[in-house]
Amino acid sequence: MEKIHPPAERALALLAAGQQRLAAGQQWLAAWLTGWLAGPEQFRLRPATGRTRGDVPGWVLITLMSAVLVAGLLAIAGPALAKMFNEAMDQVHP
Repeated sequence: MEKIHPPAERALALLAAGQQRLAAGQQWLAAWLTGWLAGPEQFRLRPATGRTRGDVPGWVLITLMSAVLVAGLLAIAGPALAKMFNEAMDQVHP
């Protein structure tokens, strides 16, 4: 019997593991879709709780951090972006 090189053997093992995970994922998806199509009475994504407000402070923090990041990048790269835009517009002829 022909000996398989270690990298090829590892690749075959990874491929087999990937196929097993894909099969398990397909089974999970089929079960989820079956429950979802049965209606909300039969299947719930999350348990019902009294808390329906969500994580508002977390979303506010993420929004503020994103705004600060965009403002910082604009302050640093703003002049270069404006110059690049103006050069591109100068090359456009009607």
